[in-house]
Amino acid sequence: MTPWSEMIQAAARMGVGPEGFWRLSLKEWRMLTAGPAQAAPMGRAELAWLEERWPD
Repeated sequence: MTPWSEMIQAAARMGVGPEGFWRLSLKEWRMLTAGPAQAAPMGRAELAWLEERWPD
């Protein structure tokens, strides 16, 4: 069973009104409710560049 009321309440907290909510595709809903994207870990090349640019 789909938790429609919870989903609509979450959308309202994000500033999405009922009309906008019902126009969202599933992909849009997932993007809207996904957590923040995580940055990739820093690689050796990037670390070496930073060390060269700002030596301690």
